[in-house]
Amino acid sequence: MHTPVFGKMGTWLVSLALIIGFGMSVAAQTKGDEDKEMFNKAKQRDQQAIDDALNGWWTASMKTHDKRIQWWREAKFGMFIHFGIYSLPGGEWKGHKVDGYAEHLMRKEKIFRKDYLAIAHQFNPVKFNADEWIRHAKNAGMKYFIITSKHHDGFAMFDSKVSDFNIMQQTPFRRDPMAELAAAAKKQGIKFGFYYSHAFDWEDPDAPGNDWEYKNPGGDSALYGGINWFNLHPELLPKAVKYVNEKAIPQIIELLKKYHPDILWFDTPSKLPLSENIRIMKAIRAVDSNVVINGRLARTAAISFGDYKNTADRPAEFYPVTGDWEAIPTTNESYGYHKFDSSHKPVSHFIRLLASAASRGGNLLMNIGPKGDGEFDKKDVHILDGIGNWLRNNGESIYGTKAGPLPLQNWGVSTMKGNKLYLHVFNYPADGKLYAGGLLSAFSNVYLLAGSKKQLTAKRLNEKDIVINLPKKAPDTVNTVIIIELKNKAATDAVRFIAPNIPVTRLLAFDAVQHGDGLSFGDGKTNKFYVDGWKSMQQSLSWTIRLLKEGRYHVVIKYLAGDNSGGGFNC
Repeated sequence: MHTPVFGKMGTWLVSLALIIGFGMSVAAQTKGDEDKEMFNKAKQRDQQAIDDALNGWWTASMKTHDKRIQWWREAKFGMFIHFGIYSLPGGEWKGHKVDGYAEHLMRKEKIFRKDYLAIAHQFNPVKFNADEWIRHAKNAGMKYFIITSKHHDGFAMFDSKVSDFNIMQQTPFRRDPMAELAAAAKKQGIKFGFYYSHAFDWEDPDAPGNDWEYKNPGGDSALYGGINWFNLHPELLPKAVKYVNEKAIPQIIELLKKYHPDILWFDTPSKLPLSENIRIMKAIRAVDSNVVINGRLARTAAISFGDYKNTADRPAEFYPVTGDWEAIPTTNESYGYHKFDSSHKPVSHFIRLLASAASRGGNLLMNIGPKGDGEFDKKDVHILDGIGNWLRNNGESIYGTKAGPLPLQNWGVSTMKGNKLYLHVFNYPADGKLYAGGLLSAFSNVYLLAGSKKQLTAKRLNEKDIVINLPKKAPDTVNTVIIIELKNKAATDAVRFIAPNIPVTRLLAFDAVQHGDGLSFGDGKTNKFYVDGWKSMQQSLSWTIRLLKEGRYHVVIKYLAGDNSGGGFNC
């Protein structure tokens, strides 16, 4: 361990260089002239779709983008629901536990269509109550509600006239839960929308994904070249186009015209070529110019055609994202109901995750997987009730806020709305003194948000920092919110501030400055908030920090080395 001493009032650059060697073998096809021609044609196909969008319909649709997305920006918190016939087996098949996402049962167990229909013929969620589901969301402080209208299994959870593979024609339930939920959401003042799996469809013989019954591309077996199947085997593309024309687009249009959703949510766009994804979006915009569309329908490295960006699934930490974005945690580790998964996080995890997302300008769309009988798991209800209790007292610090202007603080995060700066204190100082670093603006009132809005005393220590005197005992052990009313526009110092009375400061790789080419972020899941792509001594990470007083610090470095990798670090 290295124990550095930092001088008083200094601004210091902490650098960490990880030297990791990689050894790997990559199997590749020999590329001849025909491959070059093929990829050129693929590039031309996608570029034509991009040009058509940028030079016409998409650019025109973005003129109303800010108006269209305003409600979503203010909402900050929504409920995501994965509910389908996979909810009935709940992660079990033929007497054994199926690991992973329960909603992927058909793929994981290689179930044929006729056998999957046998599950549908038993699916009868008699405890389903649309008003109750929406009420759960509303009581939890959620402002919008998105549910799976068709997941990757291809089974429509609505009254579809396009395909008979749907809840009305194949189950004893014979009700349209999407219609009931849309009506309940409207009645209770909650924005409503659908998840629709446009690129994966395991029941349709023309769609990508099912490589066990139909031997189609886009599945786990990586038939026909895997992820780039449509470029490597363009002769297969007409089948997928047929699926898009005859099922995906018609069902999406059904959803738009019949239920009038506020938002549409898509996933796994890489299973189809970009040109098809853009074509689907064009069809949507031809019908509805006001529906919000998430970022996983059509995107390239340079541009996202959606209304906002989506980060990785099941995040524990957030990598840097600019603009409008949304994260999708779930209460345990499965999106669909999984009877064997009891890894539910505590209420505190989601309260802090919500505040952290808002502090970085993002939304949280939190997932619940209802049981096959239509009832919410009691563990999920406990989490929802806990979040709702906190938001009833502290929602002002979340809804309608913008990213916090303060630099990163070791006690928590900040959000901003109007002239109010909200300090979300996760790590409450034992001595009752909260050092807020980097605030240059003059301020007037300082007080607790919850309860009686108790006034607090605060003073300026220097031109950049203030100290607030807090109650000795934390009013909220999860997230105490303090309001600072500013006299003028927020002005802050950008350098990360290390308060002297917080025992532990985490310098996450996500928050570091990257030096050198080729570095990329992990997906942010638990134990995956790292930076990878290390290949040379020219690559490094650094954190610039500012201290209020000198001190001796114990530095602990956590890092992962992949298979066939080696090396070390210096600091």
